[in-house]
Formats: sequence, C-alpha cells, structure tokens
Amino acid sequence: MPSPALALLAPVLFGVAVVLLWQGAVTGLGIKPFILPGPFAIGEQFGANLQNVLNGMAVTGRNALIGLVIGALLGILLAVLSALVGVFDEMAAPIVASIAVVPIVALAPVLYTMFGAGAETARQLVAAFAVFVPVYFNTLKGLRQVPRVHRDLMRATAASRWQATRTVTLPTARPFVFTGLRIASSLAVISALIAEYFGGPVGGLGKSITSAASSSNYPLAWAFVLGSILLGLLFYCGALIVEKMLTRRHGG
Repeated sequence: MPSPALALLAPVLFGVAVVLLWQGAVTGLGIKPFILPGPFAIGEQFGANLQNVLNGMAVTGRNALIGLVIGALLGILLAVLSALVGVFDEMAAPIVASIAVVPIVALAPVLYTMFGAGAETARQLVAAFAVFVPVYFNTLKGLRQVPRVHRDLMRATAASRWQATRTVTLPTARPFVFTGLRIASSLAVISALIAEYFGGPVGGLGKSITSAASSSNYPLAWAFVLGSILLGLLFYCGALIVEKMLTRRHGG
C-alpha cells in the first residue's frame, strides 16, 4: 500500500514529465502553433487572460449546473417510476434509448430556434439531455439490484410499495445513482461547451475557444480548453464530495 505522500507525488511527477516532453517536442521538432502550441505558451496565455477564462468558466459552469440538476432529477424520478410501474418501464425504454442517440450537434441548433439565440435555455437543455440518460439507466439498474429476500421480507411485513422503495430499494440503489451522477457531471460540462459552438449568447468557454481559434491565437484557444478541463474536474470532484458526504451521513 503506497504512502499518501507517494500517491500524491507520483502523478505530479508524471504530469511534470509530460509537460516537459511536450514542450521539448514542440521546440525540437518545430511544431507550428496551429497544430499544437507548447504548454509554456498556453500557460502564459492562461495567466494573461485569467479573468476572461474565469468568466467563461462561470457562464459554461452555470449552464452545466442547471442542466445537471434538471437532468439528474428527471432521471432519478423516471427511473423510480419505471421500477415501480412495469407498463411505464415498457413505454419509457424506447424513448430513453432514442434520447441516448440524439447528437448534440443536431439538437443545439433546433433548441436555439425554439427558445431564441439570445437565451441560455438551449445550452441548459442540451446539458440536461446528456445528463438524463446515464442517471436514468444507472438508477434503474440500482433499483433492480435489491435481493429477493429483502423484497420477500417487505411483503411479509405488509409494507406498501412506496415503503419498500424508501427503506430498501433506494438505499441499495444509492451507489448506482452516484455512479451515474459522476459520469453525468463531466457530460454536463462537455455538452454545455459543445452547445456554445452552434450559437447562443456571447460568453462561455466554447465561444471563447472558437473566437480565439478564428483569430489564429491558438495558445489562447488552448488556454480556454484548459479552463474547460479544470471546470470538468471541478464538477466531477463536486459530485464525488457530495457522494462521500451523503454516504457518511447514512452510514454507508
């Protein structure tokens, strides 16, 4: 079992080595910035435009968070309904499968037309669609993992279907729900970011990346890409922290 210091030091050293090799390859091989800028140039642009990066992260992060909340709540509620009502499960299955294969590149322009190019609604709904699918499927899988003996015990004590769901099924499904949320947290950021490429208000990391790239400022474009990576990590860590807190509170 590695010590905590070694567990922290190893990825840091690996990251430093990758950055140095990257910079060495860009410098030694004369790679053009429009192909791949060096990490030092990206870091310089990131520091020089830190406020703009933070502003873009705030816009994209807000849309992703709203989409995450909407998609997660719908996914959990509909998964519970599917687990409780067989007819609803049969009706919902093909609809959810259809949502899963809808491409964001096709969905975003349609939503901009519906809600207007000056509103953030389309970006939030795109994130919600992306979040809904993994949360729904993971929650539904967890709800179906309850051992038969536990179900028989609930029936033997004359517990109602909702009582059985609240006391046995939902606690059993909790790890599956949070697995879906961890996956969805990153998807929310990616989806909101991609939706920004296809219109909508000025603002957000996606718009900033396209603007910097169109003006041939490739290190700046990559600086905004770095901001999107940090935002995705922030969302993932946030979902992980919430999971740890709730698991500790419920003695899991």
